[in-house]
Order: sequence, then structure tokens, then C-alpha cells
Amino acid sequence: MHVLFVIDPLPGLKAWKDSSVAIMRSLAARGHAFSFATMGDLYIDQGRVKVAATALRLRADADWHGHDWWTQDTAARDCDLADFDAVLMRKDPPFDMEYVYATHLFDYAAQQGAKIFNAGSAIRNHPEKLAITEFAQYTAPTLVSRDMDRLRTFHQQQGDVIVKPLDGMGGSGIFRLRQDEPNLGAILESLTDLGTRTIMAQRYIPDIVHGDKRILIVGGEPVPFALARIPLQGETRGNLAAGGRGLAQPLSAHDRELAQAVGDRLAGRGLLLIGLDVIGDYITEINVTSPTCFVEITEQTGFDVAGRFVDALQHAVGSA
Repeated sequence: MHVLFVIDPLPGLKAWKDSSVAIMRSLAARGHAFSFATMGDLYIDQGRVKVAATALRLRADADWHGHDWWTQDTAARDCDLADFDAVLMRKDPPFDMEYVYATHLFDYAAQQGAKIFNAGSAIRNHPEKLAITEFAQYTAPTLVSRDMDRLRTFHQQQGDVIVKPLDGMGGSGIFRLRQDEPNLGAILESLTDLGTRTIMAQRYIPDIVHGDKRILIVGGEPVPFALARIPLQGETRGNLAAGGRGLAQPLSAHDRELAQAVGDRLAGRGLLLIGLDVIGDYITEINVTSPTCFVEITEQTGFDVAGRFVDALQHAVGSA
């Protein structure tokens, strides 16, 4: 296969822990080729969805903690997206309008024969925080609104809630509002931009002290280990970007049940890779843009997550 990665600029990747790099390493070990491009390299010319793609190779003696772990061609090559055996959308959020436009280009390219994972329409139609509402039986009490009175009432009813923007990542913009929160009004005004921006409020889940679990679903099947991201002392966010500590652990029976329910329903919609965020018994987010934690799970358990993903990719390309 020749696989195209649509990705953030390579110098900014932390190769030693980056899930996209782990996928590249697994592809290289099987003799597959790959190229890379940024979202800005996508374009439409005379109705064809094209990309300025650059061939990429991993160094045999790569220092994954350094900055010279790859080599690349000196010039990009203009070609159709459909020329690649598979296109992997691995660009991190923010999910802004440029991201939305890219998903539309992916849809057009798919009509021209391109095989894209995750599919453009699937990414666009499953916003990572809102997508949990399809699985209300597995979520804590949740309100999505920008109405200040409604948010205040929800806080009064639940007593202890988490509020967060719908477009944040890495734990940014997340606040815990206890019953006696003295800055309730100011926080809600700030997050909603004085009632003009919709946010999410969820009942606080005390099990966060045991970790915000990342459960990966590949090709509709749950990876048998989760990464519990345990918050720093005094923190309410387990995100690794917010200082959380990652601890791999086997899925519980309930973890497997909810992950399989999500996989059974969503995999057929063009979502080859899904990352669930689970606190206690509840799903808090469904990540479909560029789910991570491959490396941490593999290093701690020996389960080859990237290899499982490449298996699923080869199967999806062969059956598409």
C-alpha cells in the first residue's frame, strides 16, 4: 500500500509517543510506503480533489526523542487523493472551518474513488462531545445549551458539575462547578461568551480520581486495554496534555460492553478508529479526529495497537 497521512507539520510531532508515527512504523515494518501532507496542501482543480504530497521515509537509526527521525523528498508531488491506496486524516483539532472544508474535500475525493479513514462525513457528523448523546444510556446527566438560566438550573439540580466548550481539546476550558461555586456566573459567562456560544455541562463523576480512560475501537472492535489518565493531585482533568499520568489496564466487563455498543453502531459509518473517553461507567467523549494513546498502551501491555490498526486498514482497503 501507499498511504497518505494528512497531518500536522512533522517537526512538531513527538515521535516517541505520537500515535501517527506509531502507525508509520508499523506500515514501514510491513513494507508499505507513505507520504504526508498538511490540510493546506489539499485543493480542487478542474473538479478533481488533489494534494501536494511529499514522500516520507523513517530513518533506520532514528532517535525517536530527537528531530531527525525521518527523511523526505525535496519536492512535493501533485496528484489525486484517489491515487493513494488509503488516506489517513490525522490532523489534530481545533475543529474549525478549515477542518470542516477539509472533510468536504474528503467526501468529494471519496466519490472519485479515494479511500479515506476516518471518512470526511463521519468526522463531520460526529462532533466529539456531542456524539455521546446517541448513547444516553452510557452517559452521566448531560445538558448542552448556551442559555444561562438553563445552565444554572442544571447546576442547582446536580450540585456538582463539569462545564466545557464543545470545541476544546487536551482539557482546555474545563471547569468543575461545586454546589457553592462563588464564580459560577463569571465562568458561565466566559464559556458561553455571554450566552452566544453553546457549551456542555455534565454531572461530576467522582471516579475521575481513578482515571479518565481512553478506550480505542479499531474496525469496530475494542482494543482489550485502556489507558487510564489519572489527574494530578488537586486536578479534575486527566488529560495527558494537562499533566495526567497514563496507566494501562485491561477493559472491565462494562468497558467492553459500552465500547462494543459504540463500535457496532459507528464503525459502519466510516469510522475505522474511535477513541472513547470513559470515567467510571460513563462515556464522556467520542473522539474521531485523531485518537491517540497507541504508544502508551503498547509499551505498558505489549499489545501492538498500531499493528491492530494496520491490520484493520489493510482489511478496509481490500474490501472497499
